[in-house]
Amino acid sequence: MPSFDFTSEADMVALKNAVDVASRQIENRYDFKGTSAKVELNEKDKVITLWGDSEFQLDQIKDLLFPAMEKKEKDSVKRLDVQKIQSVSGNKSKQEMKIRDGIDSELAKKIVKLIKDAKLKAQASIQGDAVRVSGKKIDELREAIALVRSKITDFPIKDGNYRD
Repeated sequence: MPSFDFTSEADMVALKNAVDVASRQIENRYDFKGTSAKVELNEKDKVITLWGDSEFQLDQIKDLLFPAMEKKEKDSVKRLDVQKIQSVSGNKSKQEMKIRDGIDSELAKKIVKLIKDAKLKAQASIQGDAVRVSGKKIDELREAIALVRSKITDFPIKDGNYRD
């Protein structure tokens, strides 16, 4: 019985490269000279931290970081959970963006419901932070992939781990 998995894993190498590109751009920009503007990636905790002198400067850093992320990995900005801007020591600002990895339970339930409601001849089941879809024919699985890709656009989902 053929099957495959819907997963969502962040490409940490691509994210690290995007943060490095944004850091170099920040260092070279004249309007950031002498400021506390910087961007950091904590790979262990999967958090990107933006530092700046004001909220406006944090927005400018995002304008550099987001295109670099999109260039390295498509839809990677959609996986960020942007936190509130915090004031740090005086007039400095800081903002954390958590990198969501894996498919959370609500999204997994939504995918399973989509496949069931479409009345495809495929069964979907939640397997931890992935959703396994199995069916009798490969064409049915392809229909499930097309359906989920067209309906779920707010979070990057990949299909893989094909078995026959």
